[in-house]
Amino acid sequence: IGSLLVTIPLAFYYNFANAFLNEVGMENAAGKMTFGQMSEIVFMVLMPFFFARLGVKKMLLIGMLAWVARYVLFALGDNDSLVWMFYGGILLHGICYDFFFVTGQIYVDEKADEEVRASAQGFIALVTYGVGILIGAQISGQVVQHYALVDGGHDWAPIWYAPAVMAAVVVVLFALLFKDEGKESPEGAATAQAVG
Repeated sequence: IGSLLVTIPLAFYYNFANAFLNEVGMENAAGKMTFGQMSEIVFMVLMPFFFARLGVKKMLLIGMLAWVARYVLFALGDNDSLVWMFYGGILLHGICYDFFFVTGQIYVDEKADEEVRASAQGFIALVTYGVGILIGAQISGQVVQHYALVDGGHDWAPIWYAPAVMAAVVVVLFALLFKDEGKESPEGAATAQAVG
């Protein structure tokens, strides 16, 4: 449920970050967004270090909090003296993706019985990249259209605050309801090492 809910605000980034950065005047926005993929590689390498020290629940929470921070940075930044906020939001992609999605995959792999492990991974992919992104695409499209301006631009601050609030609500619910049953098993730790 947490994975489903948190991928709804994720659709705002996937669908509109590039359009946003281009609209506010960032040159070569697509090229600069590749910093997010570079960040993802760095944090993938660091995953075993964080996984061993933080555990599943904290990793997932940090990943979700990074999404909140990313959207707030986009809402508050500009393409002038506060352009660093845009870069910060882009660079958070490594934490956003690795700490949530990769950790979630490790957790599912650890908890699911061997005979249903592949089905469990397929189900979590369907829930997140299927249902969650589909719902998020519909909501994000409506929000962006609602804040469209007559000159063809958009009032981006409230657009980015919308997914920030959504993700923050999911963080609170997840923190209260998710029960991490003890430390990771040696098998889970080995999986984390393999991913890293």
